[in-house]
This record gives sequence, structure tokens and C-alpha cells, in this order.
Amino acid sequence: MQIWPAIDLRGGKCVRLEQGDYARETVFGADPPAMAQRWADDGAEYLHLVDLDGARSGRVENWSAVESILATVKIRCELGGGIRDEATIQRLLDMGLERVVIGTLALREPEWFASMCQKFPRRLALGLDARNGMVATEGWLQTSRVSAVELARQLAREPIAAIIYTDIETDGMLSGPNLSALAEMAGAVDLPVIASGGVTTIDDIARLCEMPIAGCIIGRALYQGNLKLTDALARAAEHIGMRGNQ
Repeated sequence: MQIWPAIDLRGGKCVRLEQGDYARETVFGADPPAMAQRWADDGAEYLHLVDLDGARSGRVENWSAVESILATVKIRCELGGGIRDEATIQRLLDMGLERVVIGTLALREPEWFASMCQKFPRRLALGLDARNGMVATEGWLQTSRVSAVELARQLAREPIAAIIYTDIETDGMLSGPNLSALAEMAGAVDLPVIASGGVTTIDDIARLCEMPIAGCIIGRALYQGNLKLTDALARAAEHIGMRGNQ
């Protein structure tokens, strides 16, 4: 299972929000490249970047921070937040991102998203952020009447790299992931599903390993010391070894 440390960017700093609330922000560092290097030094092979300013404004804002991160670490990175057009997708991929995450516009314009998946096969991840199972957009400021599972099923035939499923109620709350919602999502589509929101302990990692989940994103738990990245990576590797011996 892939472990994706999260770096959430706002105003060029590394921050974390509670349940996506911009008024409940904690700043964990003013040097995003240094934070990226920290996780790389601990063994990370992937980084999940979020442009929180972009998620709210509808356009990528933290260009310089993303560029600096990509220049600092040579591991696979993805970015979500404010990606709304083909030119931005192309620019980000040309910068060296492994893939980009699109959420709001996949809901608003599913045909456009499908066409982008065809143009950039396996380079786009579908970001499904859900509140009570319904897709939230605009940096989680709005909740739609569209079921996250139904939208995933609608788009699952496209060459999508992965579905990143975030349960807003658990995000940043250190309360454990929403396992039932993740199980429903993973069972609904034949695509890699990345869990996001609430991953806090080694037991959480173990439970996700037992599910058909391709990976998980870890944020606040790493920054506050509830979970060490080296321990999370070791637990995921242990699970792979156990499966290989079966």
C-alpha cells in the first residue's frame, strides 16, 4: 500500500485544516521544500500536495512552492487544488508532477474531465471529497447533491490514475478513517482508491492494508507526532511481505 505524506500549501506555508475549515488552520512550517525533504529522508516515495488557496480561488496559486518542492525532491508528487483547465494540467505535468488531482470540475463538467483523461491517460486522479457521502467542491465550501460513489461509477470507465477519496468529517480530526465509506467506494469501482482523512495510528494503517485500498494520505498525524512516517512505511511493507508469503 502506498503511503502519501501530505503537504497542504496556503500562502506559501505548510498548514493543516480541521475538516477543511479555513478558519481552523495550523501552520506547521514556512519552508515547503524543507518539509518535502524531511519526508523524503524518512523514506517517502510519494507526496500529496494540495494548493488550499487554489482550491478556494479556482486557480493554482502556490506555483513557486510547488516548483521548489519538485526541484528539491526526486520522488513522485501529485497536486490538487484549483486545477480547472487543460493549460494548467499541461503546465503542471511539464513541471514534473507525476499526476494532478481534479475534483470540482469533474463534478461540474464530467464530459470535460473524461476528455482530459483521454488526453492525459493515467496522469489525472479524481479527487472525491465527501461530506455525508455527497461530493463537496470549491475547497469544501460547497456540498453538492451528487453521491461520491455514483460520480465515481460514472467516470470509472475513463483512464483515471486513481480515485482519492477524502471523508471531510474525519479530515484533520485524528479520529481514524471512515472505513465503511472507503469500503463502499473501493467496491464500487475497478480503480485504485487512495484513502484520505483521519489516518492516525499504525492500527489505521493495518486496517487499510486489509482492505482493497491502494494507498493512504497522512497529514496531521505526521505533523503532530501521533504517527511516524517510518513506522507507517514499515507497516505497509510488512503487509506486502505477508501477502507475498501466502
